[in-house]
Amino acid sequence: MDGVPESHTGWTFVTNHARVLAAIADNPSARIRDIAAHCRLTERAVQKIISDLEQDGYLSHVREGRSNTYRIDPGKVLRHPAEAGLTVAALLSLLVQDEEDRSPLPDSRRRTLA
Repeated sequence: MDGVPESHTGWTFVTNHARVLAAIADNPSARIRDIAAHCRLTERAVQKIISDLEQDGYLSHVREGRSNTYRIDPGKVLRHPAEAGLTVAALLSLLVQDEEDRSPLPDSRRRTLA
C-alpha cells in the first residue's frame, strides 16, 4: 500500500492504539511502514501511537542494527476506569489471531508476549 491509506468513515470497535499494539504483538520486529499498512494508518500516525504507548510504559523497544524490536508489557493495566483491572494481555488475547489463522506481516519473526 503506497501513500495515505484509504479513509474510513463511521465508528469502529477498536481504537488505533489497540490496532497498533496488536500488530506489534503479532510481529515485534515489524517496521513502522508495515504496521501502518496493516492497520490502514499513516506512518506518521503509527509513530505517534508508538510514542504514546512507550511514554505510558505499555511498550518499549530495543534497537537492533537498523531496525527496532518492540516489547509489550503484558501485565500493564488498561487506562480507562471502565476497564479497571484488565491487562494488556487480556486485550491482546482478543485481538491477536491464533497462530494457524494469522496472515503475518512481512518479514515476520514469531515471538510470544512476556
